[in-house]
Amino acid sequence: MPVSVLCRVAAPAVGATQVRSDARCLLAALGERDAELTISLITDAEMHALNRDYRGKDRPTDVLAFAMREGARVRGDDAVLGDVIISLETAARQARERGVPTAQEVRTLLIHGVLHLLGYDHERSVEARRMQAMERRLLGSLSLGDKGRGMHDAPVGAKKRSPRPSPRGRGRRVSARG
Repeated sequence: MPVSVLCRVAAPAVGATQVRSDARCLLAALGERDAELTISLITDAEMHALNRDYRGKDRPTDVLAFAMREGARVRGDDAVLGDVIISLETAARQARERGVPTAQEVRTLLIHGVLHLLGYDHERSVEARRMQAMERRLLGSLSLGDKGRGMHDAPVGAKKRSPRPSPRGRGRRVSARG
């Protein structure tokens, strides 16, 4: 499973190797072993511009997800899942507020972003509860992996909703946490 991690900002507490490993474990747990995923770790200024340009919100956010499995498809791109973009500055700030390590906050944001790519939504109350339950389950699975117990080989068995086609065209629907 091709997982690329692009670090556009220095973050000694967050390593690209660990983010890539977490992403691969998440994809395996979700039954997406062959999915192609790109994760970008960026600054608040970059996130602010993306959030403004793609969501019309003139402020940074913590995570954006650009889904590529929506709308018209191109032959041979079935494995392309999309992009998760995380602001490391916002993640570090939120981690301090919550009293957790920055790497743990990045892991939480990665889970949230990947679930958005798979069609999960937190804008509706029923779906929000399902998404939150899945986030907790996946975070627990990754935490177990930290203790040497590994991730589940079988996909985590929650039902995901079918992605809606994007009104702006293939790969253009953007989801965010905050």
